[in-house]
Amino acid sequence: QVQLVESGGGYVQTGGSLRLVCVGSGDAYYFNEMGWYRQAPGQQRELVADTTSGNTITYADSVKGRFTISRDNAKNTVYLQMNNLNPEDTAVYFCHSSARGTPHYFGREYWGKGTLVTVSS
Repeated sequence: QVQLVESGGGYVQTGGSLRLVCVGSGDAYYFNEMGWYRQAPGQQRELVADTTSGNTITYADSVKGRFTISRDNAKNTVYLQMNNLNPEDTAVYFCHSSARGTPHYFGREYWGKGTLVTVSS
């Protein structure tokens, strides 16, 4: 069974920083793709940043230059360093993983329960 556990959310003022951590448990191929999505109140869930075990990285335009995603393949862990935060970054941040890119991918996606990030103006 695959589990994703996020930590690191919290409350910061505009311009502040936070680091999110997501640890996955399960077979390693379920974490070939790992990343972060976020959902603000009344909004759809959107991609923040995504990475593969081969280190292909994708960022949403809104976070480029401010957020950095990284991963430790040996620990099935993905990090999101968020700098220069602003109120528009306020959302619940969800960790995501899948086996996309491996023979074990059958369309199944995995999600953590989310961690709240609140940025005050």
